[in-house]
Amino acid sequence: MFPLCDSQNYFSFFHISLYFFLSPAKEKNMRKDNQSSVFEFLLLGLPIWTEKRGIYYALFLVMYLTTVLGNLLIILLIRLDSHLHTPMYFFLSHLAFTDVSFSSVTTPKMLMNMQTQSQSISYAGCISQVYFFLLFGSVDSFLLTSMAYDRYVAICHPLHYTIIMSQNLCFLLVTVSWVLSCTNALSHTLLLARLSFCGDNTLPHFFCDLSTLLKLSSSDTTVNELVILTGGVLVITLPFICILVSYGHIGATVLRVPSTKGICKALSTCGSHLSVVSLYYGAIIGQYIFPSSSNSSDRDVVVAVLYSLVTPMLNPFIYSLRNQGMKGALGNILSKGKFSPR
Repeated sequence: MFPLCDSQNYFSFFHISLYFFLSPAKEKNMRKDNQSSVFEFLLLGLPIWTEKRGIYYALFLVMYLTTVLGNLLIILLIRLDSHLHTPMYFFLSHLAFTDVSFSSVTTPKMLMNMQTQSQSISYAGCISQVYFFLLFGSVDSFLLTSMAYDRYVAICHPLHYTIIMSQNLCFLLVTVSWVLSCTNALSHTLLLARLSFCGDNTLPHFFCDLSTLLKLSSSDTTVNELVILTGGVLVITLPFICILVSYGHIGATVLRVPSTKGICKALSTCGSHLSVVSLYYGAIIGQYIFPSSSNSSDRDVVVAVLYSLVTPMLNPFIYSLRNQGMKGALGNILSKGKFSPR
């Protein structure tokens, strides 16, 4: 794989053995030398006018605070209200935590760069950002799939719901989601860390996007691109197909008994989840399945804002406004706080 640097190595088995024994160390040293020219990356940020930077900074700050407070409120309500200790809200609480984490990977750094007008991010910080962005993004996808399966069992097999969606199964689905997500993120990050960056260090993005980093690398990225394709099938395509299959069965079950009551029950049960799925996968499909041309990277940045900041912010509103259980729990807590005896 690596060329022999000295012709004498061809004539000595000892030299050949020593070469292959030391090649990982040599590769590591070569990588360090190559990366020594790039200690940091420059994030160009959002395609906005300089004079409007203050307005956008305030807007994104409010959006981020809304994301954090709204999702933390969901977690608090589910924990305090015993009526919400069901599989659906168990998955929802994990989804809320993941949304807070997912948004926190990129938004604080973006806001800090906008405030300080600094575009730099360290090499280690960039690699870490890639890992956690992939981690929480993957967990989001798997959790949405688990929630779709929960809705499928609730509508298509209501009599066996409590047996099928047992506590052990719920914990297993969440655990598998985290394990697969960690494996996916770690594989991409380790392969990224092996690459050399010797030339341009400017990223036309507001965070360290994996595909953008690969374009800057001076190394061969064939393996990285192959792993991205494989990971995309595992993390995006298969979960999305499972969600479509689940809701296909739900639709068939509802149409089998076309009553107004059944349709309303299905919409109230699945409406919130369908809205979140549409936002999440719609943005990702628009970015990666139908990518823009190389001259329209601004659109990619805008789409990235949609699924990394806007979607996590809207989730609490979707589940609060469309979900009777959440509205009831919030009303109970507010009424207790207002009418509690002194």
